[in-house]
Amino acid sequence: MSLDPVIEFDVDTDGLARVLHPLDTPPAARGWNVDELDGLLDDAAPLREAAVLVGLVRRDDGLQAMLTRRTDTLRHHAGQVSFPGGRQEPEDGGPLQAALREACEEIGLHPQQVQPLGYLDPLATITGYRVTPVVALLDPGFEPVPEPGEVAEVFEAPLAFLMAPTSLRRVDIEFRGRVRHVLEYETLAAAPTHRIWGATASILLNLRDRLERL
Repeated sequence: MSLDPVIEFDVDTDGLARVLHPLDTPPAARGWNVDELDGLLDDAAPLREAAVLVGLVRRDDGLQAMLTRRTDTLRHHAGQVSFPGGRQEPEDGGPLQAALREACEEIGLHPQQVQPLGYLDPLATITGYRVTPVVALLDPGFEPVPEPGEVAEVFEAPLAFLMAPTSLRRVDIEFRGRVRHVLEYETLAAAPTHRIWGATASILLNLRDRLERL
């Protein structure tokens, strides 16, 4: 996926819904980034299903994306910035239900406060998950109640900043004997101590690619 195009940032949420995968047809692809994980995934093993909620909130100064910072005591992804979400359970019935359940458990967001718009492309992770992001509008009056065992804080980031090509960069790291490319955002002025990178940055890049089709 390209980092280069520059878009006029004026999101029409009705238009956004048209360029997302429809809610009644969750995407079935293994992951748009699987080529980048060459040698890290067992091609014979199925990826475990997960879902995240990419929540957008209308504010006077534009759309904001709602993000969380994980607690520092978690076994996996401690202290990292992420969207609310997690592994799909059999009773969920699909990625939409899983994302809504996880958001309710993690930050106290109730389904009636969410207007789902559609799905982004699934993302494969080196931990063996296939993550399906659900894009949704959130009630501006929602007040997060973080689950302290999982979420240290909830914050908002301007979508205009997250969608600007100049905000995102590729960083080369060595992992398992090979150079890998990791996406990372420049420092966010509103939250200078928050590093937005990895899978979360990749999901936001996929959102930007979709917005460029409007």
